[in-house]
Amino acid sequence: SSQLSSLPLQILLYVNGIYYIFYFLATLAMIIYKSQVFSYPDDYLAPDLAVLFLMAILEVPRLYLGFKGNLTEAEAPLGLSLGLTVGSVVLCVYLLLWQTYVLRADVLLNAVLLSAYGLESGLKVTAIAAFIS
Repeated sequence: SSQLSSLPLQILLYVNGIYYIFYFLATLAMIIYKSQVFSYPDDYLAPDLAVLFLMAILEVPRLYLGFKGNLTEAEAPLGLSLGLTVGSVVLCVYLLLWQTYVLRADVLLNAVLLSAYGLESGLKVTAIAAFIS
């Protein structure tokens, strides 16, 4: 029997997990910084923080299902992880385009994360196709 799980996908999931911890802490620090330095309207601070924390909550099952689906060569967990990735992409785009203040560091952090999500999604689709065939 041949092994169908994807090593590049597994490595990328691991790297994304580490990068996301850095991303979360850096984005949280920047939101705190922006709230202190700029006149950050109180009505907009809570939604920006809520999006960041919702994204963190989505990230845990997204990575877990990705790891599990790839290692067990199961399409369902990998497909669910792919669906959660779409949700994470939407939240990432919010933080890139529509949060109250967007700094260059925000653009850089979100661009790297979106690139990783795109590459990861491509590898997930390839892995699902290999599992089905």
